[in-house]
Order: sequence, then C-alpha cells, then structure tokens
Amino acid sequence: MNTELLIALITFCFVSSITPGPNNLMLLSSGLNFGLRRSISHLLGVAIGFSVMVLLVGIGVSQLFQALPASYTVLKWVSIVYLCYLAYKIANNHTIDEVASDAKPLTFMQAALFQWVNPKAWTMALSVNAVYASDQSIQSVMLVSVVFLLINLPSIGCWLVLGKSLKQLIASPIKIRLFNWLMTALLVVSVIPML
Repeated sequence: MNTELLIALITFCFVSSITPGPNNLMLLSSGLNFGLRRSISHLLGVAIGFSVMVLLVGIGVSQLFQALPASYTVLKWVSIVYLCYLAYKIANNHTIDEVASDAKPLTFMQAALFQWVNPKAWTMALSVNAVYASDQSIQSVMLVSVVFLLINLPSIGCWLVLGKSLKQLIASPIKIRLFNWLMTALLVVSVIPML
C-alpha cells in the first residue's frame, strides 16, 4: 500500500471510529455508569471484535450476502431488535456506584459479538474492505484490519474517558437517569436509517 493510500485509510479509520454510533454511545454510558476500570473489557471487546470482523469480512463473509440476500435482511432485523434491547438496558441502568452495583458493563465477548449486529460496524467493515483492500489479498485485508485496530482503540477510548469525566458533572441519580434516557434515545435514533 502506498503512502497516500495509507494516509487515506488512517483518516477513514479515525473519522469512522470517533464519530457517534452504537459502540461509542454504549462506551460513553459505560464510562459514566461503571468507570474506566470496569469498562476496559467492553472497550477491548469493541476494538478487537471489530478488527476481527474487518478481517473476516475482507476474507469473504460479505460474499455470503451476495449469495444469500435474505441473510442480510435477517441480520438487519436481528440488529434492530438487539439494539432496542441494549437501549432498554441503558434506559434502566441508574447506577453511579462502581462497586456496589448489580448492573455490569458488557463483557469482552459480548462487546466483540455485538459488532456482528451493529449496523455501523457492518457499514464500516464493508466500506473499508471495498475501498482499501479492493485487491482482496490476505496481506491487504490484514493490513486494513491492523490499521483499524490501532486507530479505533484510542478513538473509541475517548468516548469511555468522556463518560467517566461526565460522572463528576452528573453526580445525582436523577441526572444519571436523564443521561441514560438521552443515550437510549440516541441509540434508538441510530437504528432509524436501517428501517
């Protein structure tokens, strides 16, 4: 990959990683509700899970959608239902206590598996492979996946840190509830383009 294409790839990875989407909204909420330490598994699950998704999509999972168009429709509706379920969980999470709470942030595996029902993740994985790994060689697909991991992790980490920082401003249970409802609304709004 030449230098110009690599710079373009890095820019694409940064812009698509730092902008709001289901992962970033959930990390923001997790940072606020659970703090940094308890949310690290969630953060790593998103970053590593998405990089694996980019790799597998580049290798050929996207061909499944071409061969079986109905599989895309099924995935779309599973995604919508799951995002609404996550929105419900966020709306009903009113904790500000990092230790004594029954609520838990997403685990590494839950966050990694979430990528497969996240519409923004699918759009990003398909787009980055179509544009930057268009020769479909394993080397270019692996390079794209590694670059995405290196750019994505600190970008989404900003959302987690922002959530933790908001905790000092939003210290009362009523403010936490209002914040979680706002995050729920934004997560639901992110589903609308899929419909």
